[in-house]
Amino acid sequence: MAGGILRIIFTSDDLARVRVASRADPMWEMVASLHRFQAGDGGAVIAGWRRRARARLAEAGLLRDVRRLLVPLAPRAAYFPDFLTPIEAQQGTDDGIQAILDTPRTRVRRELDRLRAGHGLPAHLEDLASDTRAMRQVANVAAGYVRVALGEHWPAVERTVSQDRGTRVRHLAEGGVETMLSGLGPAMRWRAPVLEVDYPAGDRELRLRGRGLTLIPSYFCRTAPVTLADQSLPPVLVYPVPRKDVPERVNEGDALAELLGRTRAEVLRCVALAPGCSTTELARRAGVPASSASEHARVLRQAGLIASIRHANLMLHQVTESGDGLLRGSG
Repeated sequence: MAGGILRIIFTSDDLARVRVASRADPMWEMVASLHRFQAGDGGAVIAGWRRRARARLAEAGLLRDVRRLLVPLAPRAAYFPDFLTPIEAQQGTDDGIQAILDTPRTRVRRELDRLRAGHGLPAHLEDLASDTRAMRQVANVAAGYVRVALGEHWPAVERTVSQDRGTRVRHLAEGGVETMLSGLGPAMRWRAPVLEVDYPAGDRELRLRGRGLTLIPSYFCRTAPVTLADQSLPPVLVYPVPRKDVPERVNEGDALAELLGRTRAEVLRCVALAPGCSTTELARRAGVPASSASEHARVLRQAGLIASIRHANLMLHQVTESGDGLLRGSG
């Protein structure tokens, strides 16, 4: 797979339309994890996931179909079909699976032709574009893979993506969109009006032409950022984020609950799991009224456990190093 540079060219309208995905994208994580599934890379955490995923897929009777249907469609190569990663998946797995099923047959055929030319295509997938039953089988196996192979690991995926999203939101609030684009990491360099990206599939140029760009942080994307091959589709940039363990819950009787009170400890936990969340979102996650969430956030902020910044009419919250240490110490 030849390395290169992806040049994403912005207009002023595009800069006003940059957004960060609000959650982990199950279809992009499916494809990226299938790449990890086929390889021996990823370190100890991914190796452990790979071992457990294979065992769970075998137990569920899905392992053969994953290898027969999904792996050939998502090879570790410079290209895989864009229809596997629809923008609708940002609303959830069901929406993503339905979007795959709704892909126009002409587009499926065109993308399979490209996959065949670049990497090859097994005979049993040759008629996928015209065989509704075969397409339904692929979609069912994809849904099963997400549920079985990713389900147990999904809280870690969501936490990692949420942490990165919080960082991007903070950069946006503190310095604007160009500050956010400048802080995406060493593989991405903002040189206005171009974002240069280390790209595994050779040199490319993507002109946004006023459509904006959706940034999708990914847990299983391990090497370089990736985008869609078809430039007529809504532009996205999927990029790897560092994995960092954070606590999943604060239980009744925990030292943290004893120290802060159960509700306030839960509010702190929710900020840690959803950095950059607004007060309204924090209230929803913690299961308390917005006024209560605001008051708990004020106390936590005064104690130095969270930091809050105002962006437009929203107050956005993020756990501080002290708050993070307190949560970890209570786990």
